Amino acid sequence: MDLQLEGKHVFITGGAGGIGFACAQEFRNEGCRLTLAGREQPQLDKARQALGADEREVATLLVELSDPADALRAINQAEAALGPIDVLINAAGAARQIPFAELEPNDWRAALDAKFMTYINVIDPLIKRMAERGSGSIVNIIGLGGKLPITTHLTGGAANAALMLATAGLAMAYAPQGVRVNGINPAKTETDRVAQNAIAQARQNNISVDEVLAKARKSAPIGRLATPQDIAAAATFLASPRSAYISGTILTVDGATRPVIV
Repeated sequence: MDLQLEGKHVFITGGAGGIGFACAQEFRNEGCRLTLAGREQPQLDKARQALGADEREVATLLVELSDPADALRAINQAEAALGPIDVLINAAGAARQIPFAELEPNDWRAALDAKFMTYINVIDPLIKRMAERGSGSIVNIIGLGGKLPITTHLTGGAANAALMLATAGLAMAYAPQGVRVNGINPAKTETDRVAQNAIAQARQNNISVDEVLAKARKSAPIGRLATPQDIAAAATFLASPRSAYISGTILTVDGATRPVIV
């Protein structure tokens, strides 16, 4: 299926690894120009090399997205280099998982800064520019922890819940100006982040990390955890003109792990 994305400029936060990099691969296959934003230059360079592209097709930006001024600087640089941004994929930022008994008030603030604000700092200036141009698409990679509480992920889940509300609300607000905003809630996905989060779960439940991961894989009806490519395929479709009437939707991609009727 032609997703009608050829030539579009796609800005991907967290684009050098995990789900973000899988999105970069999908959009490159559709003929898009990319800006990958991240916090580690060697990882960004490696991602661009893996995509087989030069700076005229794939730009990389070192940025601290928790700083609104730096996020704006990155957007300005990206648009100066490759033109107006047509699509934003937010895949950066994650709150550290902590067993509930170890939580302190500062952990809640840190989680909001790590996940919610890193997204908002990019969305806020960019969605206004998209609205002025009369078109644009934003896809936020969020997480099931904002919908289904996880006791090692209460702070991050709270940030995810806020992101779901912001996603739906911004979609409603900016629909008249031609901007669509959607979110994706992945289940556990085979990334380095899941392996790191398993450490907190193992500590809370007094079992090994291997046991945590084995239990997660066994609980998936499909028989495996999601891959980054599973999530990226959904994100690419939601960002494309093929989903022109889909906005304000939070798509669960969990392989029927938690089937619900909404």
